[in-house]
Amino acid sequence: MNGSNYCYSHKESLDASPIISSAIGGLLGNILFPGVGGIIFGSATGALINKIGEKNVIIKKKVFVSFDFDNDKALKGFVIGQSKLEQSPFMVIDHSLKEAAPEANWKDKARAAIRKSDIVMVIVGPETYRAPGVLAEIAMARQEGKPVIQLIGYRNGEYRAVENAGRLYRWTWENLRKLLA
Repeated sequence: MNGSNYCYSHKESLDASPIISSAIGGLLGNILFPGVGGIIFGSATGALINKIGEKNVIIKKKVFVSFDFDNDKALKGFVIGQSKLEQSPFMVIDHSLKEAAPEANWKDKARAAIRKSDIVMVIVGPETYRAPGVLAEIAMARQEGKPVIQLIGYRNGEYRAVENAGRLYRWTWENLRKLLA
């Protein structure tokens, strides 16, 4: 068929669901927000309807990442990178301290981010168990009723669990899927 990825004999293979989803989204968008806003809203709604209809959609957990700023800045980058992978079961909404000398109100900002998260993930390095910022963030998570998990950040070494943060797990895809289910 002209302009298609399908030949005439396989035209039955065409999937109309994206077209139907877009049409429903466009109609809904124009009813709620007439004009250009309706088209934009409708397109987004159609794409969402289509995604929901797919079999392998991953619902990503919103994760606040806590780490030892002084010793494990590289781990933060690894977590952010992993969260951006399509098959990742989580997305990072914020991540612990961002600078060596924190702002006076960093605890307020951390608490607000923890409140928005589904779970707090502690990435554990050799000294994390005694990092004051990590300990404060875990206390906030407990006060806010958020679950806390901790993952060993490096392949080799001796690691001590952070107090009140639960069991210490190896950082593997299998563990992430299980812990973030």
